[in-house]
Amino acid sequence: MKQIYWNGQVYTGTDALSEAFVVEDGRFIYAGGNEGALACAGEADEKIDLQGRFVCPGFIDSHMHVLSYGLALTRAKLNEHTGSLEELVNHLIDFARENPSRAGGWIVGRGWNHDYFTDVSRMPNRYDLDRVSTEYPVVAVRCCGHSLVVNSKVIEMLGVTADTESPAGGSIGIENGEPDGRFYDNAMDAVYAAIPDPSKEDIKNMMRAAIKRLNAYGVTSAQTDDYSTPWRMVNEAYRELEESGELTVRIYEQSNFQSVESLKEFIHEGNVTGSGSELFKIGPLKLLGDGSLGARTAFLSRPYSDNPSTCGLPVYTQELLDDMISCAHENGMQVAVHAIGDGCLERVLSAFEKAQAAHPRADHRHGIVHCQITREDQLKKMIDMDLHIYAQSIFIDYDANIVRQRVGDMADTSYSWKTLMQGGLSVSNGSDCPVEMPNVLLGMQCAVTRTSLHGDGTPYLPDQAFTVSEAIDSFTIRGAEGSFEEQIKGRIQPGMLADFVVLDKSPFSVDPACIKDISVLATYLGGKRVYSAE
Repeated sequence: MKQIYWNGQVYTGTDALSEAFVVEDGRFIYAGGNEGALACAGEADEKIDLQGRFVCPGFIDSHMHVLSYGLALTRAKLNEHTGSLEELVNHLIDFARENPSRAGGWIVGRGWNHDYFTDVSRMPNRYDLDRVSTEYPVVAVRCCGHSLVVNSKVIEMLGVTADTESPAGGSIGIENGEPDGRFYDNAMDAVYAAIPDPSKEDIKNMMRAAIKRLNAYGVTSAQTDDYSTPWRMVNEAYRELEESGELTVRIYEQSNFQSVESLKEFIHEGNVTGSGSELFKIGPLKLLGDGSLGARTAFLSRPYSDNPSTCGLPVYTQELLDDMISCAHENGMQVAVHAIGDGCLERVLSAFEKAQAAHPRADHRHGIVHCQITREDQLKKMIDMDLHIYAQSIFIDYDANIVRQRVGDMADTSYSWKTLMQGGLSVSNGSDCPVEMPNVLLGMQCAVTRTSLHGDGTPYLPDQAFTVSEAIDSFTIRGAEGSFEEQIKGRIQPGMLADFVVLDKSPFSVDPACIKDISVLATYLGGKRVYSAE
């Protein structure tokens, strides 16, 4: 049976909107005018009047963390209580009281940002969290995920002292000659290792919660980094959800490994880019190259303008980065590397060049995740290397307020995704959820306006603003290009998977500052409705 959708505003990839489309067996078989669509209707087929609503391809979040999002939904939502340190601590106290059945007694939350604190101008420390509890371990992760703070109980459990050496690619905070409870990047691994592991059923429940929320935001595909949990268990959980019909987001796993040995084992078991099904498949090797701009752990080529004592933290040595990327490239895998600072980006580009020189490959689609602080020479090099760019336009909402303070005149050539797009690169978009919520309309607005969601302040590099079409494409067809799937999804046209979203208003017809206010009415995966606002 066919479904004929007519009387709508249908985005098929051009500013000239169509009126209708037809779905059969989970794929589009027609897109065009009402007359042509209705002519496809047989006696038993279903006709759906779109009532003038806007329809576009299902949204593709090209970099996020589905499992971490599901986990965050079960923990203290500190992003909602980050107006002051006092508010943060009080929320954790309330959360601990209202959730007595926490695993192992751990009190965990994520989302604080000390730049929003109105009562102090510093990060929380161990003594702040001791107010929550000195009996149970307490962990509060910064919104960026590149730093966290723990209470004295955790310091005691880990046996950390002023003499404890920080690991490579990480840092343990010391103040007044003792640990202050702050851990940065690779140093956080010891904290996470101490938290009780979830079972596979726990993992599936987290995935279920995240997937349900993603569908409500119109997301039908996620390129996701989930291997903070053992990869075999993650893959099994996704495949079991697929078998039970519960996987209503197409997953492209950005496979995160930290050693050549573990990567080789993964590849040896048949896990290479593109292996899997239309609902769950293996994507690129994902590497975390440095930290975040907000925490001043993004690795710069020169000291931070507002803290000359640091250049940030490189997670890998150049040698290990070269070895990891070479191994993946030689074995036919795509590679996607988190690089926020220009110092990190320099190392990544060098590693890509070495790998390609040793084993030339066409259409490898290696990419840069975030691609924030960049120099003009690096923009040109990325274009010459034909890389894929995984942007997060939503970061403009916050970062526009701090980028010039952090990096000085390098702000003039940073977050320059339009320049890369105009140079011929495919620029997809995402949320880095749970760093930001996977609300695609918010990201679209920031892409178009280049200012905060509240519209305050001067637009940051307005010449880098996307058109509405470019913003939609960055969350649809460009995301499909990031996973080598542009022949099967990302557009409403015959032969494509029928993944689409219905909105109450057209992004083309509203004020750009109101794109965030558009509502998702329904989400469809393979022609089946997986979310309805009703």
